[in-house]
Amino acid sequence: MPLVSIVMPAYNSSDYISESILSILNQSYTHWELIIVNDNSCDSTVNVITPYLNDKRIKLINNIRNLGGAGSRNVAIEQSKGRYIAFLDSDDLWHADKLSSHIQFMTENNVGFSYSNYQQFYNDKNNTLITAPVRVNYKQMLKSNFIGCLTVVYDTTLFGKFYFPETKKRHDFALWLNMLKKFDYAYNVGEVLANYRVHNASLSSNKKDAFQSYYYILRNLEGLSFFRSFINTILFTILSLLKKKNNTLYLFFVKLFISNIQFSK
Repeated sequence: MPLVSIVMPAYNSSDYISESILSILNQSYTHWELIIVNDNSCDSTVNVITPYLNDKRIKLINNIRNLGGAGSRNVAIEQSKGRYIAFLDSDDLWHADKLSSHIQFMTENNVGFSYSNYQQFYNDKNNTLITAPVRVNYKQMLKSNFIGCLTVVYDTTLFGKFYFPETKKRHDFALWLNMLKKFDYAYNVGEVLANYRVHNASLSSNKKDAFQSYYYILRNLEGLSFFRSFINTILFTILSLLKKKNNTLYLFFVKLFISNIQFSK
């Protein structure tokens, strides 16, 4: 059983982090290490984490100063020892077979970069299924971020460790693009294996800020032309709104505007 390193940044996460840790402890796949990076929290996050440190698979790193999500994840990646690296934020949840399904799928299909479908939930209700493509490449990924961070598992034996670009927003999207310059495709395991918690803050997130951050990655980090960056950002914005409102219409528009992309039935 190869070791899986689970990366978990935590900032003022006392309300939810216990649930997230328990979803890891309940994994049917048991050969993992959980690296929690406390990003200089000012609540009782560390007190909540401390009892779980009795399990030697769980490690806690305390940042001296606030590094943000990307910086904290990079600290954990640097310290990781596993062949596989996976990500779970301190308020999200995994299904019990999350890791076993990924490792089996990746081993049997010789896959180095995998993800899964997931559900969004708000206040323990209003579940919304987020269906991802069967597989996605770099060119397709430019048009929308199809991969949820909480669903990713990748194999470090192929191209080594990947680190999050230090962008203000959407550093996970920037990372997937960097990885897809090495991996020909990322592949969907084909199951719903995680739950993404939606907060009030995320429900009322600034759409202008989301547009600007997406455009910044395409234009400044990826070096796309102004026209390609703008058009792809418009498409991303439309698809993001549809994904939250109407899954059927969302899938229709994805297939309409992105060539050679398929979704599992």
